Amino acid sequence: MVKAAKRHQRPAPPVKPRRNMLTGLGLQDVDYKDTATLRVFISERGKIRSRKVTGLTVRQQRQVATAIKNAREMALLPYPGRT
Repeated sequence: MVKAAKRHQRPAPPVKPRRNMLTGLGLQDVDYKDTATLRVFISERGKIRSRKVTGLTVRQQRQVATAIKNAREMALLPYPGRT
């Protein structure tokens, strides 16, 4: 029996380490009143950026999302607009 020819596989691209935006800003906790910091985690359309983009841990992402929602309720940040 003749073995089937192996397909050529490309080596996987090197994986970049994710940058944690909170530690990059030098913060441990998130406060809803700190709108300048929270705007970093919001896109141009007003949506909360995902963990893939921000590089946050699950706990940090929950804190950021809750802080953004509280700031929106207090009218410190805008809600996502309609297109």
